[in-house]
Amino acid sequence: MHRNAVAFLVTFSVALVLVSFPAASSGAPSTASRYHRIISLSPTITEDLFAIGAGKQVVAVDSQSNYPASAPQTSLSGYTPNVEAIAGYHPDLVFISYNPNHFADQLRHLGIRVVMEPGATNLKQAYSEITSVGLLTGHQDRANLLVRSMKYRLSEIVAGVPGVRRHLRLYHELDPTYYSATSRTFIGSVYRLFGFANIANAAGASAGTDYPQLSGEYIVKRNPQIIVLADSKCCGQTAGTVAARSGWKGIAAVQHGRVIGIDDDIASRWGPRIVQFAAAVAKIARHN
Repeated sequence: MHRNAVAFLVTFSVALVLVSFPAASSGAPSTASRYHRIISLSPTITEDLFAIGAGKQVVAVDSQSNYPASAPQTSLSGYTPNVEAIAGYHPDLVFISYNPNHFADQLRHLGIRVVMEPGATNLKQAYSEITSVGLLTGHQDRANLLVRSMKYRLSEIVAGVPGVRRHLRLYHELDPTYYSATSRTFIGSVYRLFGFANIANAAGASAGTDYPQLSGEYIVKRNPQIIVLADSKCCGQTAGTVAARSGWKGIAAVQHGRVIGIDDDIASRWGPRIVQFAAAVAKIARHN
């Protein structure tokens, strides 16, 4: 992950999945929605909207909302939002996860409803946001079904990891300069389901941040048994590039083939595809 993306994660306090939850998993919306021109300036909320069947109500999404492919992606930015450009789509509801310079107040002044759904720091918050989006858009039943499905699948995935693999040491890499995420972040809460020992925790506590920058020496010394690369797409990191790092060949995760690259987007969002993320991590944990 690039430096600006890491900084954005810190601001959001993040940092997550269905193997692909279809948008048509259950009947009609539970209530009639008042909103028919929705804009999402949050990639995670975009995924939530389409997963619960509210995609037809969405008229525009921000430039970072690249999933699903059917989402009406535009040049709108959730990082540096342009009020005039947003208003030009004549939305009746705008979802945001970030509010730079209080731009939401400007939209509200124009009579546009703005709903803040901040970055989740745990699964409970992620579930709550899905149900909130469902209630606002008239898809409460579908949202509730999605949350129940996510909970069930996650419990299945965790149960499928043998007890002897539940306490492995883990290193989560955000970018090649060794920024990581502690157990206090959203992605850390997923690792806690398995009982993994996050090697970033001590460094984060010492530095007073949930996204500490580690050193190569620190990582080698902590000898993680699982390495998750959330910089595979942005920065081309793979099991091969990790093994080629100075001193890393002796790390347990490298020796036992437990280095996995995860799509950067899936690893940094707190939406439905977190189930897909958990399944990939469980698979590498079971690997001998």
